[in-house]
Amino acid sequence: MKKLILSTIALLALSVVLTSWGSVGHRKISESASASFNLQMADFQTWVSFLRDHASDADTRKSTDPTESPKHYIDIDAYADFITAGRIPQTLDSVNVKYGTAFVLKNGILPWATKSTFDSLRSCFERHDFAKAQIFAADLGHYVADGHMPMHITENYDGQLTGASGIHSRYESTMIGSYILQITYTGESIHEITNVNQYIFDYLYANYSYVDSVLAADTYAKTIGATSSAAYKTALWAKTNGFTVPLFHRASHALAELIYTAWVQAGSPSIITTTSSVDPLSSENSVLDQNTPNPFTSSTGINYTLKENTRVQVDVLNINGTAIATLVKGTLPAGNHSCEWVPQNVPAGTYYLVMKTREFSDVKKMVYLGKN
Repeated sequence: MKKLILSTIALLALSVVLTSWGSVGHRKISESASASFNLQMADFQTWVSFLRDHASDADTRKSTDPTESPKHYIDIDAYADFITAGRIPQTLDSVNVKYGTAFVLKNGILPWATKSTFDSLRSCFERHDFAKAQIFAADLGHYVADGHMPMHITENYDGQLTGASGIHSRYESTMIGSYILQITYTGESIHEITNVNQYIFDYLYANYSYVDSVLAADTYAKTIGATSSAAYKTALWAKTNGFTVPLFHRASHALAELIYTAWVQAGSPSIITTTSSVDPLSSENSVLDQNTPNPFTSSTGINYTLKENTRVQVDVLNINGTAIATLVKGTLPAGNHSCEWVPQNVPAGTYYLVMKTREFSDVKKMVYLGKN
């Protein structure tokens, strides 16, 4: 029992260090994934804010769920196979048999957590549980981002084995927080992945190659200034941005490609329905009705119900996920409410009605035929 308690404490302590790209970086990676959503995924643009806002939910769970922390890293260089052959057994059963479950858990299960989350996302698509699919997609974004942070793929995760203690947070949070606006991703084409497990391991193997680069940059930056100085941070960015920016880009692309693959393998179901798709993280305390008429020509009516006094916002988004009109914004009492959208200077086409309160969100698809 004592060993179990100590192990739990150790995992929780480790989770404080292993927060990957920090909340700023995770939000950036998950939100930017939408730049690669193709025309088939137009409806997924309504997911962008959820993916961004819930990008760090997996980190938050670590404080209450001791099984969560190992999902965020893999000390891949702790495996003898990796040192000798550059790869490890790639199924959880195979590594457990060869190395033992205690060893595997101690050194992290990031690739298998990523694959398991992908499988859950695909299952949600298959059974048309799109609200829960958003949750798994947000978690998938977190694990994919972790897999593109080099210090999450090494036993020397904080430089503690080479006299560079503290580099983990200096690189992923302090530096990224200052230079995040210099990281922009404009998207690239995506394709269905034929072997998801191999795909995950391929990017882990590739991203491991930057571990030494991060450590070398830290050594250089320390010659420029103290680790707490602006000079150090500037020097660290100068030495790392050449591979850090591509790591962010590849993480966003991988997330888009994995979501696309899960959706395609599930039969490409329409994610917008006429029934409520309330986020299961919410209290399910409100209702957004489908607009009527739909399709429409000059105007359409919207009815919604609030079960409590709350702040509410109702927006209209175009097919690219850009808000083009705000119909409601403010604090309203519990009860039934209505509003109307009269399109002004917008082309005919598909639009999305999005309602959000503090604890609720829902989306409806609208078709505007244009004015006669």
